[in-house]
Amino acid sequence: MKLSVLTVALRLRHLAGAALLSSSLAAYALPAGLAEGPSVEGVTQYTLDNGLRVVLAPDDSKPTTTVNMTYLVGSRHENYGQTGMAHLLEHMLFRGTPTLRNALGEFAKRGLEANGTTSSDRTNYFASFAAQPETLEWYLNWQADVMVNALIDKQDLEAEMPVVRNEMENGENNPFRILMQKVVAAAYQWHSYGKNTIGARSDVENVDIEQLRKFYHDYYQPDNAVLFVTGQFDQEATLEVIAKAFGAIPKPTRRLRPEYTVEPVQDGTRSVTLRRHGGAPLIMSMYHMPSAASPDYIPLSLGVSALGDTPGGLLYKNLVNKQLATSVFSFDSGSHDPGYALFGAELKPGMDQQKALKVMNDTLEGLTKTPLASTDLERIRSQWLTSWTRTYANPSSLAGALSEAAASGDWRLFFLQRDRVESAKLDQVQKALQTWLVASNRTNGLYIPTDKPVRAPEATPVDVQKLVADYKGKDTGKAVEAFDPSPANIDARTDLQPLSLGPQLGEIKMALLPKATRAERVEARLSLKFGTPDELKNQSAAAAAAAALLATGTRKLDREQIADQFTALQTQFSFDGSNGRLQISLSSTRENLPKALALALTILREASFPESELKKYQEYTITDLKSASTDPTALAQHAIERYGNPWPKGDIRYTPTFEEAIEQVQDLKIKQVRDFYQKFYGTGDMAFSAVGDFDKDQIRQVLADGFKGWRKAPAYQRPEDPFHAVPPKQFDINTPDKANAFYLADLGLKLQDSDADFPAIYVANYLLGLSETSRLWNRVRVQDGLSYNVRSQVDASSYEPNGSWTIYAIHAPANSAKVDKTIQEVLQQTLKEGFTEQEVKEGVNALLNYRRLTRSNDSVLSSAWLNYLDLGRTFEWSERMDQAMQKLDAAQVNAVLRKYLKPEDLVVAIAADHERQKTDAQAPAAEQAH
Repeated sequence: MKLSVLTVALRLRHLAGAALLSSSLAAYALPAGLAEGPSVEGVTQYTLDNGLRVVLAPDDSKPTTTVNMTYLVGSRHENYGQTGMAHLLEHMLFRGTPTLRNALGEFAKRGLEANGTTSSDRTNYFASFAAQPETLEWYLNWQADVMVNALIDKQDLEAEMPVVRNEMENGENNPFRILMQKVVAAAYQWHSYGKNTIGARSDVENVDIEQLRKFYHDYYQPDNAVLFVTGQFDQEATLEVIAKAFGAIPKPTRRLRPEYTVEPVQDGTRSVTLRRHGGAPLIMSMYHMPSAASPDYIPLSLGVSALGDTPGGLLYKNLVNKQLATSVFSFDSGSHDPGYALFGAELKPGMDQQKALKVMNDTLEGLTKTPLASTDLERIRSQWLTSWTRTYANPSSLAGALSEAAASGDWRLFFLQRDRVESAKLDQVQKALQTWLVASNRTNGLYIPTDKPVRAPEATPVDVQKLVADYKGKDTGKAVEAFDPSPANIDARTDLQPLSLGPQLGEIKMALLPKATRAERVEARLSLKFGTPDELKNQSAAAAAAAALLATGTRKLDREQIADQFTALQTQFSFDGSNGRLQISLSSTRENLPKALALALTILREASFPESELKKYQEYTITDLKSASTDPTALAQHAIERYGNPWPKGDIRYTPTFEEAIEQVQDLKIKQVRDFYQKFYGTGDMAFSAVGDFDKDQIRQVLADGFKGWRKAPAYQRPEDPFHAVPPKQFDINTPDKANAFYLADLGLKLQDSDADFPAIYVANYLLGLSETSRLWNRVRVQDGLSYNVRSQVDASSYEPNGSWTIYAIHAPANSAKVDKTIQEVLQQTLKEGFTEQEVKEGVNALLNYRRLTRSNDSVLSSAWLNYLDLGRTFEWSERMDQAMQKLDAAQVNAVLRKYLKPEDLVVAIAADHERQKTDAQAPAAEQAH
C-alpha cells in the first residue's frame, strides 16, 4: 500500500520516540523478580516472577496518569448457574479489604476518576488522576491489596445486591439493549457469548458466597492479570513500586478451568421478536464473524463499518434516503473468540418494519451485485486511523485500548490491527463480506426458508503468541513537552489578541494556546451569537434545524462529500446551535486544521439546506422526542423544567411540551430554515479558541480569509434569565412497563458564580452528593442499597443571581417512597450536624485534584476559553476559585449550606411504573428482601 505523508511522518516520530525510551532505561537495573519483555512504539512489557504482566506507556505531554488493571476473566468464563459472577465481583472489590473499606470513597478523597467494567472477555479496574507519585503509589498498592485480600463477605454481598439489581433493571428500560441481548442470545447456541454480561437475575440473586469467593481466588491472580500504566510518571520509580507491591504475591499453583466450547457454524436464519412499551421501532441483523486476532477480522470489520456509515454507507442510502428508516448503524464485537457483526436501523412509528428488514438483508447479502467502492473503504480506513491516533495520543484512552487488545489475546494487537487496516485491500474486504454475510449465518426478525443454504466457514483458532512473536511495530512519536496545567501557565501561554475583520464586520475574540501534543492533535471551537429575544420569538424549531442541517449540503458539496472531506482531513466535526447561537467544533491535526477550518467556514457561508435533508431531520428528531416522552429520566426533568419556567409560549426561554415540540418540527418548512439562516447567520459577536499543536498566524489568516466579504449578523442580546421562586410541589409520573424509576429534586437558588458564597456551596455540594464519599452516596447507595446512582449538583449563572441545587437517584419502582424519605432524612441530618473539618479538608483536596485533571484536557480547555472570552475572564478566575476553596473551614461551609439548602422548598418529580410500585409494595417482606 502506498503510504500517505501523514503515515510516514507518524512512523518517523515513533522511531524517534523508541530511541528515547530505550536510552532512558538502558542503564537501569530492573528490580529483582522483574524481567523486560517485548516493546512496541514506546509501549513496553515487563513480567514478574509470579506471572503478572506490566505494560508501561509513558507520555509526558499531559500531566495525568492512568492505571488499568485488567483481569482476563469475563462472562465467557462463567459456568451454568454462575452468570453475572464476573460483574458481581467487580462491584464487590470496591467494598474493600480488611485494611481499606469503601474503596470508591477513598478514590474520591484523592481526586481519582476511577471505576471498573466487565465484558465477555475481561474485567478491569482503572483510575485517572493528576500526575502525582504519591497518588500513583497509593493506587498501585490498593490494586495489589485487592488482588488477594478482597473480603467478599456475605454482609457486603447483601448490601450490594440491591445496587446490582438496580443496574440490571436500568438496562431493562432501553429497548435497543434488550433487543440486542435477545438477538445475541438467539445467535449463540452453546458459547457463553450468548449470555448477557450482567447475568441472569436468578443466578445473581441466589449466588453462593463460597462459589463467588472461589471464582475470585481462581481468576484474580497475578498470572491472569495485565497491569497498564500510561501517561506522565517516573518509569524507574514506578517499576520499583510495582515490584514491591505485587512481587510478594506468590505465583498461584491452581490450574484454571480449560475452555473448550466451540460455537458450531450456524445452519439457518434465526429470529427474535420483542414487544415492550415505549421507544422507537428497531430492526437488526446479526452475523457470526472471526475473532479479533484472525487475519480475516480487520477486512470484515472495515466492511461492516462501511456498510453502516452515515451518510455514505449502502444501508443509509437504501433505507434512510428511501424513507424506510430514520437512522442506521453497524458495529462488531472484536472479541477473543469468534464474535459477531451487528447491523440495525431505527424507524419511526408507521414505517414498514418487514419491508425495511428485507431491504437491509438484501443489501447486506447482495454485495456481489452491488459491491463496495474504493471510496467506501478509504473513508472508513481514514476514520479508523484518525480514531486510532486520537486514542494513541490520549493516555487514558490508550490504557483502555491496550486493555481491550489484551482481552482479545495480547496488547500488541492494538498496533498490529492498525497495520492490517493500513494494508487492507478492497478485494479482501469484499471477499470477507461475501463469505460471512450469508442468510444461514444471520439472526434477525425473519425466518427465510432456503433450498440451498450457504454456510459460513468454521472460524479457526489463532495462536496469538506466534502471531506477535516477531512483531516489532513502528517508530514511536517524538518526545513532547510536559505541559503545566496551572491557571497561571495556561494564561501565560494563551494569546488573547482579537482578530479584526474590518470596520464593517467587527472582530473575533481569540484564545490561542499552541502546545506540543502526541500525534499533533488540536481542539478548536468557533462561536457565533446573534439576535435579540424579541427577534428570535417563535424561531426555536428553525434555529435548531438550521444548525443541524448546515453540514448537509452547500452549492458545490452534498452531505456525503462534506463528510468525506472531513474524514480525509482526519477531522471530527460538529455544528451545534439553537436560538441566538452556533458553535462549530473541530478535532484535527496540525497539518489538517487549517484546511478543516477553511472547509467549515465554506460550509457556514455556502450552506444550501437541501429539502430532502430536512425531511430526514424531522423524522429522526420526532422519533427521539417520542422516545423521550416515555423515558423516566426525560419525563422527570421535563416536568420540573416546565413547572419552573415563567416564559410565554414562543419565547426562546419557554419549555414546550413534548407534543408542542413534535408539532413544531412536523410543521417546519425548508423556507423557514433558509430564511432564518439568511437573516441571522453572519459576523459580529464571535469567538474562537484552539488548544494543541497548531500555527497561530496560519489560523488567523484562515479566519480572516474565510469571513472576508460576508454579511454581518443582527446584534446579539443575551436573553435575561432572572431568578423566579416557585412553590414546592411533587410530581408522580406514571411510566408503564419501565423496570427502572427516576427521582429528581430541584431547589432554586438566588446565586451567581461570582458571589462570595459560591466556593463554599460548591464544596458543600461535593460533600452532600457529588462524590463517592458524600452523605447521599453513603446512605442511599452504600448503606441502604436503594439506588445504583445518586448524586447532587449545584449550578449558578455567570451573568445574574440564578441557580439551582438538584438531586437525582436511579432506582427500582418498589423503592420510590424509600428513596424520597431517605433523601429527606439525609438532608435534615446534614443540616443538623454539618460537615466536619476533616470532610471539608478532604473534599477541597479532591476538588482541586479534579479541577487540575480537567485543565489538562485540551478539549475542555478549548471550550472553557470560549466561555471565558464571552465572560471577559481568564483562568485567573479559576485560580481565584481554587484559592477561595483552600481558605474554607467547616464553619464557613456549614453556614452557607444552611443559608441555601431548604428541603421544604424542593420541587420533586418521581417517574415510575405505578403498577410496579403497587405490586412490589404489596409483596411479602421476605420476597422483597431477596
